[in-house]
Amino acid sequence: MDLATPLDIICRIVQRAREVEAEVPAADPDNEDAPIDSDDDLDMIEDEMNSVSADELRTVIDDLADDQQAELLALALVGRGTYDPSEWTDAVEEANDPDAEPILDQLLDMPMLGDYLEAGLAAFDMSCAGVGRID
Repeated sequence: MDLATPLDIICRIVQRAREVEAEVPAADPDNEDAPIDSDDDLDMIEDEMNSVSADELRTVIDDLADDQQAELLALALVGRGTYDPSEWTDAVEEANDPDAEPILDQLLDMPMLGDYLEAGLAAFDMSCAGVGRID
């Protein structure tokens, strides 16, 4: 299988997705006694979702051509185990479903997106190892 999306772009998305997934709500040093489920915590989480990594992730995916976005979603579906690598065509068809939520939203709403993309690459004997490194 040949990908229309350059491997270095996919690996950049993997890296940004992992950075976004690793974000932890910041502690409010002025309010140590606030309960964990306070509205302030929700505000902090929403603020962090607007981080540089999240913005860059959204931009990188949004800048891809439609077929590349579909390919990225199909790769995540294979990595998640929804499809076997031998069912690649079916995964791409699902990704291109015109009645589904927009691909960008599906990808950004997918927990563990970085892991799913990396597992999808591995299913096709590809890897981000060494991509983007200057030795």
